[in-house]
Amino acid sequence: MDIFPDNIPDSVPGITATVGRDIQGGADDFFGEDLINNIFEISNELYLKMRDPATSAEEDHLTIISLLTDLGRRLVNADRASFWRQDKEKGTIWTMSATGTGKIEIPIGTGMVGKALKEGRSLVTNDPYNDPFFNAEVDKITGYITKSILVMPVTNSRGEYIGAYQVINKLDGDGKFNIRRDCKRLSLAAFICSITLESDLFLADAERDRLTKVRNRIGFYHDFSMRYGDGIDSRNNVVGSMIMCDIDHFKAVNDTYGHNAGDAVLRHVAAIAAGSLRRTDTVYRWGGEEFIVLLNDTGIEGAVATAEKIRAAVEESECIFDGTAISVTLSFGCGDIDPARSAEENIAVCDRRLYIAKESGRNRVVREG
Repeated sequence: MDIFPDNIPDSVPGITATVGRDIQGGADDFFGEDLINNIFEISNELYLKMRDPATSAEEDHLTIISLLTDLGRRLVNADRASFWRQDKEKGTIWTMSATGTGKIEIPIGTGMVGKALKEGRSLVTNDPYNDPFFNAEVDKITGYITKSILVMPVTNSRGEYIGAYQVINKLDGDGKFNIRRDCKRLSLAAFICSITLESDLFLADAERDRLTKVRNRIGFYHDFSMRYGDGIDSRNNVVGSMIMCDIDHFKAVNDTYGHNAGDAVLRHVAAIAAGSLRRTDTVYRWGGEEFIVLLNDTGIEGAVATAEKIRAAVEESECIFDGTAISVTLSFGCGDIDPARSAEENIAVCDRRLYIAKESGRNRVVREG
């Protein structure tokens, strides 16, 4: 396994200089023309995708990373490429984009990608099956034969490693990656991918509630606007529904067990709600002990069924805090989303029904009023 000299990863952000040397005359003249053609093709594809009104902000980032992953594959003339994100909270690294295979998720520190991120250095192997850090399980399942691998870690603006580029099977010459030459070529796409990923992580952090780890009010307004418009430029053919819920007698929990116990209850309820939803639905912490759920492509019947599912799951569960079992219940207000109305107007309908649920005994779901 070849290891990139320590000073090279630090030069990745200074991409203009390294690419400039490659494009100048000499043996790499052909690569200069090939580089320009590949960048032009990817840029045009990216431009057309970004102009598509159906593309959401989340899809923007994934589209950029997907196209840049393919650009990196072209620049080094590899058969496959992938871009990996490192998630230290979950303890995993996973592919945000990969050509030729589905999503792969592995523990941090494992495989060649994990080793490159741990050591902060680019790695090459041209004999992967005899490399102790290569995981051959995917090849065993798919029948693919890996002959050569290049991994380049990428950093954020603070120098922290947040992801990695991986290209597999060099297609020209002797089929082997040259760590200096190919890393220079790959670094252009890797640099832009790192900026995109950092932006994505910053956005995700700003739109997530730090206590419960579900999306927050900022995330709600972003998602609502992207799907339903703003009430003026509304998308009237879009079907959706909303649930608003509130933890019953939450003040009593804080008064009896303390605010740390209250925080534990909030996390407990958020986890149950998130685990009760389809992949296309989202729960948000609205504030205090209130949560909102957005359900896509389903009307109020689906909202009521989902609310009942969450209500029953919370009622039947216990939140264990410092050895004490704390039981809580939830009250719900449900409604269809009217795209011709603003987010606040749609929320007001569910909030009114939530109030009715509270006034009529709590621990129930209300769909009218």
